[in-house]
Amino acid sequence: MLNRRALAMLRAVGAGRAELTCSCEPDLRVDGLPCCDQATAHELARAGLIRPARAVAVGQWARAELTDDGQRALGGTLAAA
Repeated sequence: MLNRRALAMLRAVGAGRAELTCSCEPDLRVDGLPCCDQATAHELARAGLIRPARAVAVGQWARAELTDDGQRALGGTLAAA
């Protein structure tokens, strides 16, 4: 079960406002600012709900995207974040 913060992070990713670092514990930034809850960002990535949209070198930033599971977690709708 996802809390409100995790859902808000998923909505930001779905709206194209987020980036991830390429790493085993990817960091997230939204609107160019570091996310205040990197632990939740790591959990979303480990759960397979978000991923980088393209392959980049380790430590580099890439646009984040929702996986199919991430879209399902939002109920198939992307409300404005």
